[in-house]
Amino acid sequence: MQALVDYFSNIPTSHRTALLLGGMVFFWMIEGLVPLMRMRYQKFTHALPNLFFTVTTAIVNLGFAFLILSAANNPYGLLSHVDLHWAVELIIGLLILDLIGAYLVHWVEHQVPWMWKFHVIHHSDTKVDATTALRHHPGESIFRAFFTVIAVALTGAPVWMVLLYQSLSALMSQFNHANLNLGKNVDRLLSYVICTPGMHRVHHHAEQPLTDMNYGNLFSFWDRVFGTFTRASAESLTLGLDVFDKREGHLGDLLKLPFDGKSYTTKD
Repeated sequence: MQALVDYFSNIPTSHRTALLLGGMVFFWMIEGLVPLMRMRYQKFTHALPNLFFTVTTAIVNLGFAFLILSAANNPYGLLSHVDLHWAVELIIGLLILDLIGAYLVHWVEHQVPWMWKFHVIHHSDTKVDATTALRHHPGESIFRAFFTVIAVALTGAPVWMVLLYQSLSALMSQFNHANLNLGKNVDRLLSYVICTPGMHRVHHHAEQPLTDMNYGNLFSFWDRVFGTFTRASAESLTLGLDVFDKREGHLGDLLKLPFDGKSYTTKD
């Protein structure tokens, strides 16, 4: 336990970068061997805009790092008022960080029209794979970083737990976006605890109501608790958005999309 605390309390930026990029490359390669959906596309060409948004996400997160780490060890946070076994505190901390820093902000983005305009870039990908995980407009990256600050402050999580959560969250996002066939039984079993590729791919279906289901990233509990969980045959889904031009979109167009005056929603 102490070794884990010491490592994540002082984890070098280079290690976190290697973890992020290494995880993406690993899932990106392995999904080509056992794909969940057969998709005809140029993987390298498709990856380029997603890698650009991966870099902008990293820059935003770096900019918010001081606020996020400053919120750690908040004496008024939940974990500051309990004295439980470290493993129990870790589970509680990860659950709450995932609830607010991943599930809640994701759900809010689907409910608030002007925030949805930024999130559309993520849903516009018609060939969802591991590189889609960090395909977030810089504006959306700011929303997510802000909610992470709130989550860390409310939990009072220590620095090591925050950095462990962020590392797990990044890896899990790449995992559940990967076009990876785990086998229906394995995927279904794992989905009772974590968000799997088969579970999350449903969220990237082109049409409602599936677009508004399966919001989770790390744990699948929150979708079940709040009634946003559903099952569907991931292999036969049409990905993207039915209210969005099926073109992938040029990078410049994607960056300007939140400000183009269109809604890209059927909720109006």
